[in-house]
Amino acid sequence: MRVTDILASAKSTLFTLELLPPLKGGDFHAVSVSIDQLMPYQPAYINITNHREEVVRHSDDKGLYHSVKVRHRAGTASVAAAIHYKYGVEVVPHLICGGSTAQEIENTLVDLCFLGIDNVLVLRGDAGKDEPQFSPCDGGYLYAIDLLKQVKDLNNSKLLDPKMSASMKANFCCGVAGYPEVHGEALNRAQDLLHLKAKVDAGADYIVTQMFFDPEIFIRFVADCRAIGITVPIIPGIKPLASKKQLDLLPDLFHIDIPELLRKEVQAAKTDVAVRQIGVEWAIEQCKRLKADGVPALHFYTMSKADNVEAVVKAVF
Repeated sequence: MRVTDILASAKSTLFTLELLPPLKGGDFHAVSVSIDQLMPYQPAYINITNHREEVVRHSDDKGLYHSVKVRHRAGTASVAAAIHYKYGVEVVPHLICGGSTAQEIENTLVDLCFLGIDNVLVLRGDAGKDEPQFSPCDGGYLYAIDLLKQVKDLNNSKLLDPKMSASMKANFCCGVAGYPEVHGEALNRAQDLLHLKAKVDAGADYIVTQMFFDPEIFIRFVADCRAIGITVPIIPGIKPLASKKQLDLLPDLFHIDIPELLRKEVQAAKTDVAVRQIGVEWAIEQCKRLKADGVPALHFYTMSKADNVEAVVKAVF
């Protein structure tokens, strides 16, 4: 079932979540533990992240160094399929530009179609670990909108090899990312909103946002989107703050602000347990405010750790 159909049929705000694939060498148990903990709250769908290759250097027995491409978290499509068929819940695997060629992306989409998965979240992805700024691989895409157009082409039976096109028909529902506090590389808020509208005009079916900690920021973001003609569903991304180091880490990584009241409460906490409880209580109030405003869903970034998310969901739903 497509995400937009799930949202349209809902009578109240839905609960959704995002998980990481296990580290390479891990097994499905690492994923299923979090899902088992959260399934009683009936998630409407589950997102599975995608992670680009990194270049690492290894020395051989002669002391010579060689650069090798590795992917520490693999198997987005296979993890998505395993969740879909084990739990009977809809899944949304992420597609990223970073480290992927158009042909590799098409192969993944064909696999997903074969597996009966018809939802994807289309993202540019982050720059490589040693890149000063994002750059595509040879045969890849610089912008998420170009990846989005490839998915929409596939929905219209257009493959990279035109000789194969007539035999393929997909029906992918495409989510894209939005940034209530402006993308870190955007020149300004107006430009960022126009880039988002361009993705919607290119066929994006819904938007899920970067995390934020002030619900009024999201509400203002939605109003700004509606003012420029963006009419698709907009889903807020939620992450309960869980440690003192996240006060600096999250703003640096995701270009977001931590409200001063939340910062002071966390800084005054004496233990990690106290910090997590503050994060849970803050997220509960944040979610209640958003739910009262009628958001279609609350999407939780779990990082595959369910305890604090469960505490929030239990209090809100």
